[in-house]
Amino acid sequence: MTGFGTAEGPAAGGRLRVEIRTVNHRHFNPSLKLPGDLAPLENELRERLRRDFERGHIAVSFRWNEPPRQELSISVDLERARQVVAKLKELKSALSLPGELDLSLVVRQPDVVKAAGGDETTAAWSEVEPIVSRAVADCKQMRAREGAALVAELNRRLDELEQAGKRIAARAPERLVRERDRLRQSVTQLMDGKPADENRLAQEIAFIADRLDITEELVRFSTHLGACRAALAGDQPVGKTLGFLAQELGREVNTMGSKANDAEISQQVIRMKGELEKLREQLENLE
Repeated sequence: MTGFGTAEGPAAGGRLRVEIRTVNHRHFNPSLKLPGDLAPLENELRERLRRDFERGHIAVSFRWNEPPRQELSISVDLERARQVVAKLKELKSALSLPGELDLSLVVRQPDVVKAAGGDETTAAWSEVEPIVSRAVADCKQMRAREGAALVAELNRRLDELEQAGKRIAARAPERLVRERDRLRQSVTQLMDGKPADENRLAQEIAFIADRLDITEELVRFSTHLGACRAALAGDQPVGKTLGFLAQELGREVNTMGSKANDAEISQQVIRMKGELEKLREQLENLE
């Protein structure tokens, strides 16, 4: 599910910005981009994200808007300074140069005076976690808005499937009556007006009725629709559950189609397959 969240706050004497982007993915797939001084926090960050996101590609980036302040340390290499002074005096004498050696000339020579940053500052997870939490909350708020619209769309698809199922249920008994009458008429024509064996005819009609009966499929279809609605009404991740239920709905619809033997029912089955395909496409965006 698509989402974006950002937050910033103080950490380790600087100011840190956290950005989180999420898109759909079958599995939990974090991608973390941290400055080198925050790399030790990767494991804590990964576990924190796992608690909030069931699945999806989660891209997280950290950036110092204001880097942590570091104390400079200055060192003087006295031995190096003595060597520099001795060589400069030797040069002055060899070339008969005027003037005196001064401190500014000596300290400008390489490796005499060294300035370096202090130990690399690493922010504690206790400082970073509140910023991550706010970014997560911001991202989930956007995902919740998208999720609400997606749930409404999925419920519309379920309504369409339910209405098509009701039309098939209403049509099914008429189809059996027509099949019975067709069989009687065919037998009468074959017997050339002679009376038919009613017991045998009743057996054949019962066989055809059993072969074409879709009551069980309609009951299971309605049950799966109810399970889909119940899942959408909950507050837990339902992407995998609905994916399984969509597969089961498709199985029942295919069975109805194979037993249809009726043009109108076949048309309804085609519509249902179209709605199921749209439902599956939307489920790809759902956690």
